[in-house]
Amino acid sequence: MTDFGLVFDHFGLATRDPERTLSVLRGLGYSTPSVVHDPLQGVNLVLCEHPAMPAVEVIFADGTVGPLDAVLAQQPQSIYHLCFRSDDLAATLASLKAQGHRAMVVSPPKPAVLFGGRSVSFHMVRGFGLIEILETTHE
Repeated sequence: MTDFGLVFDHFGLATRDPERTLSVLRGLGYSTPSVVHDPLQGVNLVLCEHPAMPAVEVIFADGTVGPLDAVLAQQPQSIYHLCFRSDDLAATLASLKAQGHRAMVVSPPKPAVLFGGRSVSFHMVRGFGLIEILETTHE
């Protein structure tokens, strides 16, 4: 647990070529389960896990125009975000602010198909980058 009430969960890797990306991950020993479409996020996702290395969420476009287009316009793949789990989103954001960090909401909490309906939100943390916060509980 960190000062902000966050625990690392996974890297988010955006890609234009999901098959090639998944092939590399398989070669590294990652599981590559079936693609999950999340219509609320407007993306396709594969959560790849490894017994000894951090999880990698492969993210690719579902054909609609979205935030990945800007990320992938300059390069074919990119670490897009870091995801952290939180038991209390409001407390986490308050802690970041209290310690002088600015976290702007990019996408407010919404249920995520990949995580069984648990809420995820995205925040741009000044001086750090985009983080996804996966709530460990949901209503």
